[in-house]
Amino acid sequence: MPHDHPHDHLSPSGHPFRTDNDTPLSYFQTMEIAVRELLIEKGVLTPAEIATQIEVMDGRSPANGAAVVARAWSDPAFKARLLEDAGAASREMGFDIGPLNLIAVENTAETHNLVVCTLCSCYPRNLLGLPPDWYKTRAYRSRAVKEPRSVLREFGLDLPESTQLRVHDSTADMRYIVLPARPEGTSDMDESELAKLVTRDAMIGAGLPRAPGG
Repeated sequence: MPHDHPHDHLSPSGHPFRTDNDTPLSYFQTMEIAVRELLIEKGVLTPAEIATQIEVMDGRSPANGAAVVARAWSDPAFKARLLEDAGAASREMGFDIGPLNLIAVENTAETHNLVVCTLCSCYPRNLLGLPPDWYKTRAYRSRAVKEPRSVLREFGLDLPESTQLRVHDSTADMRYIVLPARPEGTSDMDESELAKLVTRDAMIGAGLPRAPGG
């Protein structure tokens, strides 16, 4: 099939053409297939169980984290448990985050927290789903540590110099989620309404929650 498509590489449906991904398997893809087939052969897991877990992982999204944040904003006792053990508090709400050591850090009027993984792309996927593409870039991974205020300004967040900025480096064993400050004017909102104000970037520290009515 020819690949010299007209109109800026648009398909007949109007969508851009994508390069096929039928390239040779990488080392890690080959290893994943080998381990998966071995687990099935030894009776440790069934294909259906593996497919179910993939569906569960694919179903995880920032909405799960937003629900946790909204509960913390609404329930002081839950907030205390979240800051003490974020993994256990998330499990209270039915979110399976596995053995992940999840740490919640709180934004206040004096302190702002920013999450990064300088090594690769460690991220609280079990609660928030897949990380944004920019989180995995070398530029973000290096600059978030060296010049975090400049990075935040590029995200549209210009913090006062009086605000203490803390950068948390995630690892394979330890992940962070930011508990953003509750927006003003939300005292009469319930948890479901509050959750709609919580953005993915706010739970990484690269942004703030939405203002009510915004």
